[in-house]
Amino acid sequence: MDSDELSEKQNRAVAAKIREELARRRVSRQHLADLAKISLSTLEKALSGHRPFTLATTVRLEEALTMRLQATDVQEISPPISNGHADEQFGAYSRASVAWIEGFYLTIRPSFGDRQAIFAYCTEIHWSEVSSNLRFNEKDRSDAAFTQQGTVAIPNLSGHIYLSTNTSGQQRLIIVSRPSITGEMHGILTTLQAGRGAQLTPVAAPIVLIPMKSLPEAPMGRIGPDQPGFETYSAYLKRTVEEPFAIFLPDVAAQ
Repeated sequence: MDSDELSEKQNRAVAAKIREELARRRVSRQHLADLAKISLSTLEKALSGHRPFTLATTVRLEEALTMRLQATDVQEISPPISNGHADEQFGAYSRASVAWIEGFYLTIRPSFGDRQAIFAYCTEIHWSEVSSNLRFNEKDRSDAAFTQQGTVAIPNLSGHIYLSTNTSGQQRLIIVSRPSITGEMHGILTTLQAGRGAQLTPVAAPIVLIPMKSLPEAPMGRIGPDQPGFETYSAYLKRTVEEPFAIFLPDVAAQ
């Protein structure tokens, strides 16, 4: 056994505690791997016993879970540190003060692959006991390889909500308004559009998050002008620009 690796007994104890915490906090293995900045494959193999935990990996997992995992006795493991308040970088909100935003949202924006179509999928916003802040996870994307997840900031100063993804420094940002009286949040998405080969181009587009309960049978995926749901989705996006919830400046270079 490598000196950097835990013993078989330590591995079993650490793996058992991690599985227990994942179940108790209702978070996914992918979410924990992202927080610990390790690969999902590394975590899966360690939990299944196919690969020993290393000290470095265990330390990262301890930092992500805010608790000790390396203990001679499982009973000695410290409880997680969670006070129900998000860090100042996310707006210093308490869980109770943001409970209203938790839930599932139909998310619509223009399709990047077809300028005449609208792209629709689901976004879940939920409280994470692991990181003690709101997080979001995208679901039901027809282009599953581009599914995003990240943090939610709600600062009082701007009165807006920020859904941010940071993957090894590569970032995507959604800025939306507080919910309207009917619950939807309008705003703007800034990201990178995939082009030919490895080419990526910055792109911005209007985006709307609508409570799923408002449109329970909403179609997902790429919705064309001749498909059900297109007119409804188009009206939401037009409102985003016309109200305006987001402003797109004129193309000066084209003038």
